[in-house]
Amino acid sequence: MYQVIEMYGDSEPWWFLEDWEKDIVSSRHFDDYYEALKYYKQKWLVLRGQSPLFKSRSDLMTIFWDPQDRRWCEECVEYVQQYHSIALLENDEKIPNSKLRPGYEKGNGHRIHRSCKIGFDTKKIETRNP
Repeated sequence: MYQVIEMYGDSEPWWFLEDWEKDIVSSRHFDDYYEALKYYKQKWLVLRGQSPLFKSRSDLMTIFWDPQDRRWCEECVEYVQQYHSIALLENDEKIPNSKLRPGYEKGNGHRIHRSCKIGFDTKKIETRNP
């Protein structure tokens, strides 16, 4: 089964940090990969029209952001960037390498953006189809 999820929060979806599911704002399931990909493309176009900056990956995960959309983080004592994200997953995990889309790896957001690093422990990052 395939799933296209939309997220909003201060972390990029490809890290799969602990509790990453809390950032999900919508989810849609598909039995067919190409139907899921078509829906992902539609959502990508909508979000691209709403955000000045984006970074897409060939594993069909994209973040969109506006540099003005930040929130104050008490724990890290600074403002952190907020992202609108979409991801196409297979069985709740990153899609396998056989379904990567190299043409999707692009972006225009080359500016440095900050995410909250409090509690960021690379040993705790979930492994998702390495």
